[in-house]
Amino acid sequence: MNYRHAFHAGNFADCLKHSLLVWIVRALGRKPAPFRVLDTHAGAGAYDLGSEAARRGGEWQAGIGRLLGVTEGPLADYAALARDSGAPARYPGSPELVRALLRPEDRLVCVELHPEEHAALRARFRADPRVSVHRRDGWEALRALTPFPERRGLVLMDPPFERPGEFERLAEGLSVVARRFRGAVQAAWYPIKHRAPARAFHAAVEASGLRDAVAAELWLREPTDPARLNGCGLLVTNPPWGFEAEARGVLAALEGRLGAGEAGQGWAVTRVAEE
Repeated sequence: MNYRHAFHAGNFADCLKHSLLVWIVRALGRKPAPFRVLDTHAGAGAYDLGSEAARRGGEWQAGIGRLLGVTEGPLADYAALARDSGAPARYPGSPELVRALLRPEDRLVCVELHPEEHAALRARFRADPRVSVHRRDGWEALRALTPFPERRGLVLMDPPFERPGEFERLAEGLSVVARRFRGAVQAAWYPIKHRAPARAFHAAVEASGLRDAVAAELWLREPTDPARLNGCGLLVTNPPWGFEAEARGVLAALEGRLGAGEAGQGWAVTRVAEE
C-alpha cells in the first residue's frame, strides 16, 4: 500500500488511460439503459498539481500540460473535462472523470485500499448519491461487486504494479469478471518497460479463452529498459462499437503531442482475442 499516484498524476500514462476511458464511458451513455462503472484501484479521485509530490515528479508537465490547449480532434473531450476539473491546478483521476459523465440513473463504485486515499475519496464524493466508495482490496472486489444490477457497464482495473505478479493478477481478474459478468466492458491498464511482460500478458489473456480483446499501446521511447516506464497500454474486452478506430486516432494524437522524437517511439492497436 505504499504507492501514491500524486507523484505521477497527469503524466503520459494517465493521458492514454483517461482519454480512452472518457470515450468508453461516453459510448456507454449513448444507450438509454443505465450503466455502472467499477473502479478497482480508484486512488484519491483528484490530485493537486501544485503539491510537493506533484512538483517533485513534474510528470504532468510532459503529459496533461501539453494537452490543455486542445479544443478539436480525438483528445478534445478529455482535455475539456480536465480543464473543467481545474487543470492545470488540479488533475482529475478516473473517478472524477467518470463522475462527470454519469447521468442521474448511472452509478460509480470506487474501491481503494490505501487509508488516506480512501478517506480523500469518501470526502470528495460524500454528497453524490450516484457514487459509492469501498475500502477493500480491488481484486477481491471483482468477485464481491460483480455482476452489476444494471446488467451493463465497465470494470476498470488500474493496479499500481508495485508488487511482483501484477500482470498475472490482472489476467486472472479479467477472467473472473468474464465468467461472472459476460457482457461487461473491461479496461485493464498496464505498464510497458520492456516488451516481454506485455507480450506474456497478451498471451495469457488469449489462452484464458477471453473473447473480443483489443490492446491500445503507446510508447515514447524504445521499450527495452526494464527500470523505466517507456510506455503503457490499455487492454479492453467487449469494447463498444468503434473503439478500435477511435483508439487509433487517440494514440496518434497523443504521440504527436507527447512524443519527443526519441528513437523507437510509437503506438499500436492490436486485437489480442477475436470476437
